[in-house]
This record gives sequence, C-alpha cells and structure tokens, in this order.
Amino acid sequence: MLRKSFLTIGSLLITSPFIHAQKQQTVPNIIIFLVDDMGVMDTSLPFLTDCNGNPVRYPLNNIYRTPNMEKLAHQGIRFSTFYAQSVSSPTRASLMTGQNSARHGTTNWIRSESNNRDTYGPYDWNWKGITKETVTLPRILRNEGYKTIHVGKAHFAPFHYEGEDPRNIGFDVNIAGNSIGEPGSYLGTDGFGKIHGTKSRAVPGLEQYEGKDIFLTEALTLEANKEITKSITEKKPFFLYMSHYAVHRPFKSDKRFANHYKDAPINESTKKFATLIEGMDKSLGDIIEHLKDLKVADNTLILFLGDNGSTALIGDPRGYGSSAPLKGKKGAEYEGGTRVPCIVSWAALNSKSPQQKQWKIAQNKILTQPATVNDVFPTILAWANAKNPTNHIIDGFSINKMLQGKTDKQHPTTVLMHFPHNHVGSYFTTWRNNDWKLIYKYNPDTPDKPAYELYNLKTDPFETCNLSKTFPQKVHTMVKEMIIELKNEKAKYPVDKDGNSLRPILP
Repeated sequence: MLRKSFLTIGSLLITSPFIHAQKQQTVPNIIIFLVDDMGVMDTSLPFLTDCNGNPVRYPLNNIYRTPNMEKLAHQGIRFSTFYAQSVSSPTRASLMTGQNSARHGTTNWIRSESNNRDTYGPYDWNWKGITKETVTLPRILRNEGYKTIHVGKAHFAPFHYEGEDPRNIGFDVNIAGNSIGEPGSYLGTDGFGKIHGTKSRAVPGLEQYEGKDIFLTEALTLEANKEITKSITEKKPFFLYMSHYAVHRPFKSDKRFANHYKDAPINESTKKFATLIEGMDKSLGDIIEHLKDLKVADNTLILFLGDNGSTALIGDPRGYGSSAPLKGKKGAEYEGGTRVPCIVSWAALNSKSPQQKQWKIAQNKILTQPATVNDVFPTILAWANAKNPTNHIIDGFSINKMLQGKTDKQHPTTVLMHFPHNHVGSYFTTWRNNDWKLIYKYNPDTPDKPAYELYNLKTDPFETCNLSKTFPQKVHTMVKEMIIELKNEKAKYPVDKDGNSLRPILP
C-alpha cells in the first residue's frame, strides 16, 4: 500500500521512462469512442431488451448497418439502459469531470460565439465550460504516465476561452478539436468547411486532407491511428478520446456507403444519416484492426458511447420517431432523449492477458441495470490505477462489477437529469429512482403551476401512460427526493418573466 501511494505521488511530480515502462506493463490502453448525436436505436445492434433481459430487434435496427459494433458487443458487454445528458456539451463535461451537469453547471450546449442563455434560462449557468483549473480525466491520466490524445469534436468551451483547446484541459495531443459543435462540412473537397460549407464551423487541423476526396470520419480515423502508433513507439500507455463529429448535422452522405441505402424505405435525410452511422462503424473497425496490427489490442479497453439521443429526421421529435419504440429524441425529457448506446470490451480477447484477468468483462452480455456518463470517470481511473483528487467531488460510481455481468447492489438506483433551458424539451428535471421516473416541468409563464409526469419504466418502458394523477403521493415523494439532490449538486434554475429563480415546489 505504501509503495502504491509512493508511485502515485511520484507520477504526479515526474514522468520518467521508468514509470512509463512500468505503466505500459501494468495498465491497459484506454479508448473512449464517442459518437455525436447517436441514440440507442441508431444501430443494427439491438440494445433494448424484453422483461427477461433478452435483446429485442425493432424496425429501426433493420435500417442501419453497424457490424463492428456487433462484433465489439459479442466479445464484451452492452448496456440496455445507459444515460447521457439530453444535449452535447453537458455530456462531454460530465465525461471529463465525473460530475453531473447540475454540479458542473454546463447544462446546455455551448454556442461558440456567445452565451446562449435563452429567455428563461439560468443567468449563471456555466456557458464558459471547462477551464485550465478544472480537474479532468485526461489531466489525471497524463499525470499517471498516459499519453492523452484528443481526436475530433471537443465542444468544451466557447471561442477564446481556455477549454476551446483540449490541450488546456489535459490532452497532450489535439487533432481537429476546438469550440465548434458541428463540422462546416464533412468533405475534404470542401476543406471541411474552409472552402465550402459553413466557414465559421470549419474543422481545424486537417490541412493535409483539405481539397482531397476524403470524408471527415475517415480523416479523423487515419489521424487517430497515427497517434496510437506514436504512443506505442514511445512505449507509453495511451488514452484516446476518439470523438467523432459524425453523426451530427449537416447530414451529408458518405458516398462509400450510399448504395447500401439507395432503395431503403426511408426519407433522403435518413439515408444520409445512415451513411454517417456506417462510416462511424467502419472507423471503429479500422481502429481495432490497427490495434491488432500493432499487437496491443488485447491490452486496450474500448468504451463505445453516444452523447445524447438520436437526431435522425424521423417522426415527431417529442413522440415515437427516431428513437422508437422509445419516446422523444435529442433534447427531449423522455427516454429517447437521454438513452445512448454503450459497449465496453477489450479490443481483442486473450485469456492469458494479465490485464484481462484483472479487469474481467463479460462476453456477449446485456446488462439491464442503469448506468450513466458520470460513471465513466471513476471506472477509467480504476483501470489506470489512478485516484480521484481528494477535493474533487464526483457523481459517478465505478461500473467494473457490472462489467463482469453482475448486478451491483451498491450502485445507486437514482438518475438526475437537469435541463433548465429551451430545446425539444424545455425547463425540466427528470429524476429516476429504481423503476419510477418523474418529469418535473418548470413553467416560467405560470411559476406556481409546474407540470408533473410519472412513469413506471418496468411496466411502461416507452412512457405511454402518465401516472401522476393516479399516484399523487409517489409524485410528492419523488419531487422531495429530487429537490434534495438538486440542492446537493448546487443546481441553477430557470427564471420567470421577472427574473426570479424557479425552484421546484412540492405538489
């Protein structure tokens, strides 16, 4: 124990070749493979289950082609109920900090040019995002001897603020990341927005591909593989945050896959969206093959994740469309707005690997116990044999027991999602406790008349029957619990027309 403490402290002070060599032998490489705007139904791999925990295919699963996701899930574990935030920047800040959005304060997506507080949004929400002083996952891992690599979309802070550059928040390398939340163009022939497209959202740092016939997803994959090779050459374990701009709008067809959807019974926008999905999946496969070529796949853990609900242009955004049979999509307070795909697996299986013996992951298993993006931070720290700084509060809990395919009775049964802004769903907080889910809707126009929705997700997983009038005492109890947690996380609230803070009130 004394020796472990010495190494941990020492690694914060120095980064010697000896420590790097030791880390290479004792800790795994780690990849977060994050897909922008990919909901839980945007894949050929079924995540939803029946009452016995068996996977169930739905019509949307038959639209998409994601064979590499299927392979990864077959050799690892997937979550049927994994929660992100309802929009991008809050999820990304939670991944970096291990904190819920109500605590870190970035409760809305960040506009690059200015504060995008809306009419009734909180005056003091954290629109400036992550700073140099923020405790972050890559900063901790770098201090532990990891090479920390950022590739793709960042969206951690506005233009001209510290977090705009991922190198300011703990990454050694930044490829193509700055403040922007969507690419100016997916096409190299457009200069990814510099030549044609939205120039204010041009993707930086890919000059060697500009003017060439290459898709953004492919260019980012090539760059990621280059950085992996450099890390192995340097004999350093690496942490790769592979954060694709796909599948965010503008929906541009990736011509490599367009023929697969030519005759599909879906609208043109969804056909383009489907090519973005398949391009992302190819990227996953290409990175895994590169790891195998370098003979480090069996020492590399992959955590595949979406950042919020789907944005496919199918059906009613607040009804049963792009996330069906789940209700809602990106920005909504319903399950389709916050449920995302999550797979955890070794890049290649090797029963003799000491790392795989230490960090056991169930094979071809679906776990129905809920988990959240807040859990990623402590889970990865455990993989890296790293510790969370004493004074840094985190809201997540390690899911390593769950990754063995076991129910973790110590893992919290509550999930708080706080969105005090205007979007597909506006000015709401959701509170899940076991099978019950409360939706509390603030009403800036009539502050003394909030709305309540109550669902039992065990008997009604698709939120078809609002039980708030049937079980008023349950609503009262859950609002009370929600208020306590919001206070604990020092949440910011929407305001009324006079600027008064709209704190939740008991029914």
